[in-house]
Amino acid sequence: MKAAGNTTSRLRGLRREIEYHNYHYHVLDESKISDSMFDQLMNQLISLERDHPHLQTSDSPTQRVGGQPLSGFDEVVHAVPMLSLSNAFSDEQVRAFDQRCQEMLEVALITYLVEPKLDGLAVSLRYESGILVRAATRGDGNRGEDVTQNVRTIRSIPLRLMGKRHPSVLEVRGEVYLPREGFNRLNDRQRSRNEKEYVNPRNAAAGSLRQLDPAITAQRPLEFFCHSLGTREGGSSRTGHAETLVQLQSWGLRTNPQNEIVQGIESCLVAYQRLLETRDKLPYEIDGVVYKVNGLAEQTRLGSIARAPRWALAHKFPAEEALTFVRGIDIQVGRTGALTPVARLEPVFVGGVTVSNATLHNHDEIRRLDVRVGDQVVIRRAGDVIPELVSVVTRERLANAAAYEFPKHCPACGADVIADEGGVVIRCSAGLICKAQLSELIKHFASRKAMDIEGLGSKLVKQLVDNNVINDVADLYQLDVNALETLDRMGNKSATNLIASIDRSRQTTLARFIFGLGIPHVGESTAERLALSFGSVEALSNADAAEVERVPDVGPAISSSIATFFAQDRHRKVIQRLRDGGVEWARPSAQAVRKTALAGKTVVITGALKTMSRSEARQRLQDLGVRVTSSVSAKTTYLLAGTDPGTKLDKASALGVQVIDEEEFIKLLG
Repeated sequence: MKAAGNTTSRLRGLRREIEYHNYHYHVLDESKISDSMFDQLMNQLISLERDHPHLQTSDSPTQRVGGQPLSGFDEVVHAVPMLSLSNAFSDEQVRAFDQRCQEMLEVALITYLVEPKLDGLAVSLRYESGILVRAATRGDGNRGEDVTQNVRTIRSIPLRLMGKRHPSVLEVRGEVYLPREGFNRLNDRQRSRNEKEYVNPRNAAAGSLRQLDPAITAQRPLEFFCHSLGTREGGSSRTGHAETLVQLQSWGLRTNPQNEIVQGIESCLVAYQRLLETRDKLPYEIDGVVYKVNGLAEQTRLGSIARAPRWALAHKFPAEEALTFVRGIDIQVGRTGALTPVARLEPVFVGGVTVSNATLHNHDEIRRLDVRVGDQVVIRRAGDVIPELVSVVTRERLANAAAYEFPKHCPACGADVIADEGGVVIRCSAGLICKAQLSELIKHFASRKAMDIEGLGSKLVKQLVDNNVINDVADLYQLDVNALETLDRMGNKSATNLIASIDRSRQTTLARFIFGLGIPHVGESTAERLALSFGSVEALSNADAAEVERVPDVGPAISSSIATFFAQDRHRKVIQRLRDGGVEWARPSAQAVRKTALAGKTVVITGALKTMSRSEARQRLQDLGVRVTSSVSAKTTYLLAGTDPGTKLDKASALGVQVIDEEEFIKLLG
């Protein structure tokens, strides 16, 4: 027993010592011992764990080498959404951001945290009892991919938090990136193997983190900077963002040494200029600077809009530009029928990638630029992401270059094109039957928030459309197993499951149906309000723009789009075929709406519910005449809080909004 105790004690001591040196080397960028001495410690630990495998722990430094290969990445639902940042490209936009914050907070000067914006991959790390239990990519902000095994190989990420006073549950967010030196070494190795080189460090980092074999990730010199707190349970909190980062660093999480606290927005701009001038000297790539209101209480008061917080802003560096030639102008037809002109370019390397296409946005932009086939043009990667055409070098224009004529008919189906109110966006009028729109429309129609048809992936939809198996969404309800079995990689079981899913979708809600039609400007929330106001698709289709505009939060652009959509006889025919195919829904009774205590109230849902999903709760509320919103404000009646409620609970408390749990919610539903 004594020998076993000595072994356990020795293992614990070795792990602590190795993590101590890992922390100083990878987090503090200082070395306490030589590489050879560190290797000796690691070899001792490996040997002891090999001889005593029952004493090996998941947080041991030896477990960074990578686990078993994965078959794929599991989905992770973020307890608190990982929001993106609003962008600014000028000092004026930055000052406008500061002015908005001042007005909302009713202060004259704001303290900001300024930090470099790394060009990497956003991840979330979850620690329970100080142990790293899960890592996930940002994904769409609500759902990401589980990359825990791969993240465990990154030496600047602690497997166990340092200290003893950290929360029982701690979720932090940060950026995984590839340093310049590591990127160069990686490409040197790719060249030596006659393999394709990586274009830029961000792509290399993303590709490394999403390897199905963690052992490959372990060979890549990935690093991590922590930049914010997601959620926590237990432990004492700090009052400022910068103070929180200091606390996180004390627990072993690496934060950027370039971060600084400044007073006022002009000091932010000075810091921006300093980082712009020194960006090439940093050991990693950055594409801008992030400004964050430092006070956490102030962050809560400011809240968020859509997918971005009001209290933070990304000030992007000027985009890189290059000269090239326009070889052609094509028209792409999107899901909603919008015709988007795209310039086909002589390939040119700009902003770290080879660009061969650039958006021209719309016909007004073509007219403004007066861009013509054969022109020499300036190309820019806007925000270092989206290629766009900046200007035309007219002095180099060919004498016979003709002005571009925007098509009057859809290039995909030949239908007339129509202009939105204001004439900015030109769309194909064929809508539900346009071939170019059909694949994307079917995917939208079948999506989880619309008709919720499982099994209709992109490849299958393409086959159905390309083989003329379906020519509009109504044809989905005429499919049978025999027709599906003729398609590639579609066996009897898959075909049977898809038909069953289509059959289940026949029983839906009016809101889902309206949303699934893909009417331009009509999102999920608007569809819900339309369903509640009109009660039937017939009433909605016969309403004019003025009647539709009387629906709460529906403006002229949306009402005009709806009226135009239903004015098309071909759309009415498809809708009728859908109804004939058995698609139906129940209308909530007016009596039920009047009797419920929730009718006419505004509710926000946060956290995970036990007896139902959040989407189910949302639907039940909307069926009872409740307005469900995504953000807490003074107009919110109730906050329905499940487990891991996040910052919305703090904001509700600050605003005096009544918070109800799931049990109270069910009672209110009656």
